[in-house]
Amino acid sequence: MRIRYVSTLFAAALIAFSFAPSAIAADVVDVGLLDQAELASLPAFVGANKQLAVFKSQLDGDFANQMKGAKTDADKQRIQIDFQQRLQDKQREIVGPIFTRAQLAIAQVSAAHNLSVVVDKRIVIYGGTDITKDVEALFLSSQAINPPTASPAPSTIGFVDQNVLDSLPKVKAANDQMSQYVATEKQIYAPQINAAKGDQAKQQQVYAAYQKTVNDKETELLKPLVDATKSATADVAKKKNLILVVDRADVLYGGTDITTDVQSELSK
Repeated sequence: MRIRYVSTLFAAALIAFSFAPSAIAADVVDVGLLDQAELASLPAFVGANKQLAVFKSQLDGDFANQMKGAKTDADKQRIQIDFQQRLQDKQREIVGPIFTRAQLAIAQVSAAHNLSVVVDKRIVIYGGTDITKDVEALFLSSQAINPPTASPAPSTIGFVDQNVLDSLPKVKAANDQMSQYVATEKQIYAPQINAAKGDQAKQQQVYAAYQKTVNDKETELLKPLVDATKSATADVAKKKNLILVVDRADVLYGGTDITTDVQSELSK
Protein backbone atom coordinates (compact mmCIF):
# COMPACT_ATOMS: atom_id res chain seq x y z
CA MET A 1 0.00 0.00 0.00
CA ARG A 2 1.35 3.40 -0.95
CA ILE A 3 2.41 5.71 1.84
CA ARG A 4 0.59 8.97 1.25
CA TYR A 5 2.82 11.53 2.92
CA VAL A 6 1.82 14.27 0.53
CA SER A 7 -1.87 13.75 1.22
CA THR A 8 -1.33 14.15 4.94
CA LEU A 9 0.47 17.42 4.50
CA PHE A 10 -1.96 18.66 1.88
CA ALA A 11 -4.76 18.08 4.38
CA ALA A 12 -3.05 20.47 6.76
CA ALA A 13 -2.49 22.93 3.96
CA LEU A 14 -6.05 22.86 2.64
CA ILE A 15 -8.13 22.66 5.79
CA ALA A 16 -8.98 26.36 5.87
CA PHE A 17 -8.25 29.59 4.05
CA SER A 18 -10.32 32.39 5.49
CA PHE A 19 -10.15 35.78 3.78
CA ALA A 20 -13.13 37.58 5.24
CA PRO A 21 -13.76 36.47 8.83
CA SER A 22 -16.44 39.11 9.32
CA ALA A 23 -18.40 37.59 6.46
CA ILE A 24 -18.57 34.18 8.05
CA ALA A 25 -21.03 35.25 10.71
CA ALA A 26 -23.35 36.68 8.09
CA ASP A 27 -23.17 33.68 5.77
CA VAL A 28 -23.08 30.90 8.33
CA VAL A 29 -26.88 30.54 8.26
CA ASP A 30 -26.61 28.69 4.94
CA VAL A 31 -23.99 26.24 6.22
CA GLY A 32 -25.20 22.87 7.46
CA LEU A 33 -23.48 20.36 9.72
CA LEU A 34 -23.86 16.59 9.72
CA ASP A 35 -22.44 14.11 12.22
CA GLN A 36 -21.25 11.37 9.87
CA ALA A 37 -20.18 9.14 12.75
CA GLU A 38 -23.70 9.23 14.21
CA LEU A 39 -25.23 8.48 10.81
CA ALA A 40 -22.84 5.55 10.34
CA SER A 41 -23.97 4.11 13.70
CA LEU A 42 -27.51 3.57 12.45
CA PRO A 43 -28.52 -0.13 12.29
CA ALA A 44 -28.67 -0.14 8.49
CA PHE A 45 -25.04 0.89 8.15
CA VAL A 46 -23.84 -1.27 11.04
CA GLY A 47 -25.56 -4.33 9.55
CA ALA A 48 -24.20 -3.63 6.08
CA ASN A 49 -20.66 -3.24 7.40
CA LYS A 50 -20.96 -6.54 9.29
CA GLN A 51 -22.06 -8.30 6.10
CA LEU A 52 -19.17 -6.74 4.23
CA ALA A 53 -16.71 -7.78 6.96
CA VAL A 54 -17.90 -11.42 6.77
CA PHE A 55 -17.56 -11.40 2.98
CA LYS A 56 -14.08 -9.86 3.20
CA SER A 57 -12.98 -12.49 5.73
CA GLN A 58 -14.01 -15.25 3.35
CA LEU A 59 -12.42 -13.42 0.45
CA ASP A 60 -9.13 -13.02 2.33
CA GLY A 61 -8.87 -16.80 2.70
CA ASP A 62 -9.45 -17.40 -0.99
CA PHE A 63 -7.01 -14.63 -1.84
CA ALA A 64 -4.25 -16.12 0.31
CA ASN A 65 -4.72 -19.54 -1.28
CA GLN A 66 -4.56 -18.17 -4.81
CA MET A 67 -1.51 -16.04 -4.03
CA LYS A 68 0.32 -19.16 -2.82
CA GLY A 69 -0.19 -20.71 -6.24
CA ALA A 70 0.86 -17.59 -8.18
CA LYS A 71 4.03 -18.27 -10.17
CA THR A 72 4.82 -14.83 -11.54
CA ASP A 73 4.45 -11.18 -10.55
CA ALA A 74 1.92 -10.84 -13.37
CA ASP A 75 -0.16 -13.62 -11.81
CA LYS A 76 -0.01 -11.91 -8.41
CA GLN A 77 -1.07 -8.59 -9.89
CA ARG A 78 -3.96 -10.22 -11.75
CA ILE A 79 -5.15 -11.93 -8.57
CA GLN A 80 -4.93 -8.70 -6.58
CA ILE A 81 -6.91 -6.77 -9.17
CA ASP A 82 -9.54 -9.51 -9.38
CA PHE A 83 -10.08 -9.72 -5.62
CA GLN A 84 -10.11 -5.95 -5.22
CA GLN A 85 -12.81 -5.75 -7.88
CA ARG A 86 -14.84 -8.47 -6.18
CA LEU A 87 -14.69 -6.60 -2.87
CA GLN A 88 -15.70 -3.33 -4.52
CA ASP A 89 -18.60 -5.04 -6.30
CA LYS A 90 -19.86 -6.52 -3.03
CA GLN A 91 -19.49 -3.15 -1.32
CA ARG A 92 -21.61 -1.51 -4.00
CA GLU A 93 -24.18 -4.29 -3.66
CA ILE A 94 -24.45 -4.15 0.16
CA VAL A 95 -23.65 -0.56 1.08
CA GLY A 96 -24.55 1.19 -2.18
CA PRO A 97 -28.36 1.37 -1.77
CA ILE A 98 -28.29 2.68 1.81
CA PHE A 99 -25.49 5.12 1.00
CA THR A 100 -27.55 6.48 -1.89
CA ARG A 101 -30.58 6.84 0.38
CA ALA A 102 -28.47 8.73 2.92
CA GLN A 103 -27.18 11.07 0.21
CA LEU A 104 -30.73 11.77 -0.98
CA ALA A 105 -31.84 12.44 2.59
CA ILE A 106 -28.99 14.91 3.07
CA ALA A 107 -29.85 16.68 -0.18
CA GLN A 108 -33.57 16.90 0.58
CA VAL A 109 -33.09 18.17 4.14
CA SER A 110 -30.45 20.65 2.96
CA ALA A 111 -32.79 21.99 0.29
CA ALA A 112 -35.60 22.32 2.84
CA HIS A 113 -33.29 24.40 5.07
CA ASN A 114 -32.03 26.49 2.11
CA LEU A 115 -28.45 25.39 2.78
CA SER A 116 -25.77 26.00 0.17
CA VAL A 117 -23.29 23.56 1.72
CA VAL A 118 -23.19 20.82 4.35
CA VAL A 119 -19.90 19.80 5.98
CA ASP A 120 -18.83 17.14 8.43
CA LYS A 121 -19.65 18.32 11.95
CA ARG A 122 -16.24 17.26 13.28
CA ILE A 123 -14.43 20.10 11.47
CA VAL A 124 -16.68 22.83 12.91
CA ILE A 125 -16.20 24.31 16.37
CA TYR A 126 -18.88 27.00 16.23
CA GLY A 127 -21.79 28.00 14.03
CA GLY A 128 -23.78 26.32 11.30
CA THR A 129 -27.09 24.45 11.33
CA ASP A 130 -26.95 20.86 12.59
CA ILE A 131 -29.21 18.74 10.35
CA THR A 132 -28.13 15.33 11.66
CA LYS A 133 -31.43 14.47 13.40
CA ASP A 134 -33.53 15.62 10.44
CA VAL A 135 -31.45 13.52 8.04
CA GLU A 136 -31.69 10.47 10.31
CA ALA A 137 -35.45 10.83 10.63
CA LEU A 138 -35.91 11.00 6.86
CA PHE A 139 -33.45 8.18 6.24
CA LEU A 140 -35.24 5.90 8.74
CA SER A 141 -38.71 6.73 7.43
CA SER A 142 -40.57 4.40 5.09
CA GLN A 143 -41.11 7.05 2.43
CA ALA A 144 -39.29 7.18 -0.88
CA ILE A 145 -36.74 9.98 -1.04
CA ASN A 146 -36.54 11.92 -4.27
CA PRO A 147 -33.71 14.28 -5.24
CA PRO A 148 -34.46 17.97 -4.63
CA THR A 149 -35.77 19.76 -7.71
CA ALA A 150 -33.27 22.64 -7.44
CA SER A 151 -29.49 22.64 -7.19
CA PRO A 152 -27.88 24.18 -4.10
CA ALA A 153 -27.24 27.91 -4.27
CA PRO A 154 -23.68 29.12 -4.98
CA SER A 155 -21.60 28.84 -1.85
CA THR A 156 -18.75 30.89 -0.41
CA ILE A 157 -17.40 27.64 1.05
CA GLY A 158 -15.05 25.95 -1.41
CA PHE A 159 -13.45 22.53 -1.52
CA VAL A 160 -10.53 20.76 -3.15
CA ASP A 161 -10.44 17.05 -3.97
CA GLN A 162 -7.20 15.85 -2.43
CA ASN A 163 -7.24 12.60 -4.43
CA VAL A 164 -7.09 14.57 -7.67
CA LEU A 165 -4.11 16.57 -6.44
CA ASP A 166 -2.41 13.31 -5.45
CA SER A 167 -2.56 12.23 -9.10
CA LEU A 168 -0.37 15.12 -10.27
CA PRO A 169 2.98 13.83 -11.55
CA LYS A 170 5.04 15.92 -9.13
CA VAL A 171 3.00 14.63 -6.18
CA LYS A 172 3.20 11.01 -7.27
CA ALA A 173 6.94 11.38 -7.75
CA ALA A 174 7.32 12.82 -4.24
CA ASN A 175 5.26 9.96 -2.79
CA ASP A 176 7.39 7.37 -4.57
CA GLN A 177 10.63 9.02 -3.50
CA MET A 178 9.48 9.29 0.09
CA SER A 179 8.33 5.67 0.18
CA GLN A 180 11.69 4.48 -1.10
CA TYR A 181 13.53 6.64 1.42
CA VAL A 182 11.49 5.26 4.33
CA ALA A 183 12.09 1.69 3.20
CA THR A 184 15.83 2.31 3.08
CA GLU A 185 15.92 3.99 6.49
CA LYS A 186 13.98 1.11 8.05
CA GLN A 187 16.64 -1.29 6.84
CA ILE A 188 19.32 0.93 8.37
CA TYR A 189 17.65 1.41 11.75
CA ALA A 190 16.07 -2.04 12.25
CA PRO A 191 19.34 -3.74 13.30
CA GLN A 192 20.02 -0.93 15.79
CA ILE A 193 16.57 -1.34 17.35
CA ASN A 194 17.00 -5.12 17.56
CA ALA A 195 20.44 -4.70 19.12
CA ALA A 196 18.90 -2.51 21.82
CA LYS A 197 16.39 -5.15 22.95
CA GLY A 198 15.99 -5.08 26.69
CA ASP A 199 17.16 -1.47 26.85
CA GLN A 200 14.00 0.57 26.46
CA ALA A 201 15.78 3.91 26.75
CA LYS A 202 18.20 2.95 23.98
CA GLN A 203 15.40 1.71 21.74
CA GLN A 204 13.51 4.97 22.20
CA GLN A 205 16.68 6.90 21.37
CA VAL A 206 17.20 4.94 18.15
CA TYR A 207 13.55 5.28 17.18
CA ALA A 208 13.66 9.03 17.84
CA ALA A 209 16.69 9.32 15.57
CA TYR A 210 14.87 7.34 12.85
CA GLN A 211 11.75 9.50 13.18
CA LYS A 212 13.78 12.71 12.96
CA THR A 213 15.49 11.47 9.82
CA VAL A 214 12.15 10.68 8.19
CA ASN A 215 10.59 13.97 9.31
CA ASP A 216 13.53 15.95 7.96
CA LYS A 217 13.20 14.20 4.60
CA GLU A 218 9.45 14.90 4.54
CA THR A 219 10.17 18.58 5.08
CA GLU A 220 12.78 18.60 2.32
CA LEU A 221 10.62 16.80 -0.22
CA LEU A 222 7.16 18.00 0.63
CA LYS A 223 7.35 21.52 2.02
CA PRO A 224 7.72 23.07 -1.46
CA LEU A 225 4.61 21.16 -2.58
CA VAL A 226 2.65 22.20 0.50
CA ASP A 227 3.65 25.84 0.03
CA ALA A 228 2.69 25.70 -3.65
CA THR A 229 -0.67 24.16 -2.77
CA LYS A 230 -1.39 26.82 -0.17
CA SER A 231 -0.51 29.57 -2.62
CA ALA A 232 -2.53 28.10 -5.51
CA THR A 233 -5.58 27.46 -3.33
CA ALA A 234 -5.42 30.94 -1.82
CA ASP A 235 -5.15 32.58 -5.24
CA VAL A 236 -8.13 30.65 -6.63
CA ALA A 237 -10.21 31.23 -3.49
CA LYS A 238 -9.60 34.99 -3.62
CA LYS A 239 -10.61 35.15 -7.28
CA LYS A 240 -13.85 33.31 -6.51
CA ASN A 241 -14.56 35.31 -3.32
CA LEU A 242 -14.57 32.22 -1.11
CA ILE A 243 -14.32 32.67 2.64
CA LEU A 244 -13.24 29.09 3.39
CA VAL A 245 -11.75 26.11 1.59
CA VAL A 246 -11.85 22.57 2.98
CA ASP A 247 -11.04 19.08 1.76
CA ARG A 248 -13.62 17.41 -0.51
CA ALA A 249 -14.01 14.54 1.97
CA ASP A 250 -15.55 16.94 4.52
CA VAL A 251 -18.21 18.31 2.15
CA LEU A 252 -21.45 16.29 2.07
CA TYR A 253 -23.63 18.61 -0.01
CA GLY A 254 -23.15 21.70 -2.13
CA GLY A 255 -20.05 23.85 -1.89
CA THR A 256 -17.89 25.31 -4.65
CA ASP A 257 -15.49 22.87 -6.27
CA ILE A 258 -12.18 24.59 -7.12
CA THR A 259 -10.18 21.39 -7.66
CA THR A 260 -9.66 21.91 -11.39
CA ASP A 261 -8.57 25.50 -10.87
CA VAL A 262 -6.06 24.56 -8.18
CA GLN A 263 -4.82 21.65 -10.28
CA SER A 264 -4.25 24.02 -13.20
CA GLU A 265 -2.30 26.43 -11.00
CA LEU A 266 -0.10 23.64 -9.65
CA SER A 267 0.55 22.26 -13.12
CA LYS A 268 2.00 25.52 -14.42
